[in-house]
Amino acid sequence: MFTIDAEARRNKQLPFSLDYMGESFITENGVVFPSPSFWLLEKHLFFLTANSTKKSFNQKYIMRPDYLSFDEYNTVLFAPLLMYVNGVFSMEYFNLVEVIIPKISYISQILVDKFPELSAKNLEVINW
Repeated sequence: MFTIDAEARRNKQLPFSLDYMGESFITENGVVFPSPSFWLLEKHLFFLTANSTKKSFNQKYIMRPDYLSFDEYNTVLFAPLLMYVNGVFSMEYFNLVEVIIPKISYISQILVDKFPELSAKNLEVINW
């Protein structure tokens, strides 16, 4: 059965999840929670906005960045990203004249910064 909980668990595993774009913290009892800072987005905000398209805002997306994300990217995962690059920090204010939509290929490129390719010579040997 498909539920919001199942979708949230599935989406959390995807590399495009904003949970991956920020840092995570682990408490002493093993609870993991995300950082409130999206350092990866902050670092690459100019890059994302420079490689975006600007469209007229359709009124059907008022307070629904998830719908816009789904229509543009076929996933609701990018709703917080769309809000961030458009300078909207609360869903209630997601009512714009024009909306900035980063291209998916450039979103993928910034993830390289979070997940750099490591050389095999940098790996450590573990003796079992």
